[in-house]
Amino acid sequence: MSTWHTVAKIQDIPAGAGRTFCVDGKLIAVFQIDDAIYAISDLCPHMGASLGEGDVEDGAVTCPWHAWRFCVKDGSWLDSPKSPLKAETYAVRVEADDILVEIPTDRDADGQPHDSADGPSADEASPDETSRGGAPHGD
Repeated sequence: MSTWHTVAKIQDIPAGAGRTFCVDGKLIAVFQIDDAIYAISDLCPHMGASLGEGDVEDGAVTCPWHAWRFCVKDGSWLDSPKSPLKAETYAVRVEADDILVEIPTDRDADGQPHDSADGPSADEASPDETSRGGAPHGD
């Protein structure tokens, strides 16, 4: 299960940049790149720096502490593409000018706690409404 949270308005995030929001107790970095919105964990998996404060170029955010680069679309570590290390990604949708991010709940369908670090499964997202590849928006 998961919950959708409104985090910002499109105009709150400059084109080609990111901003950090606390959503349901998680720090989420939200980026606006090429008329699409992406959301990943704000915490760099290396040492915990804020990815939302990093420089963004060519679909990659650079960690401000040690210059590790992560793809904002899929969270992959671009400096070592074969590495399993990734920044967690979140599904995004845009409704009017509101940006919504999907946060998995901490309990599974049976009410049992589970590790939310895996993120929502692909079958939990409706392809008509959500995208891990970014939610397009009109101006």
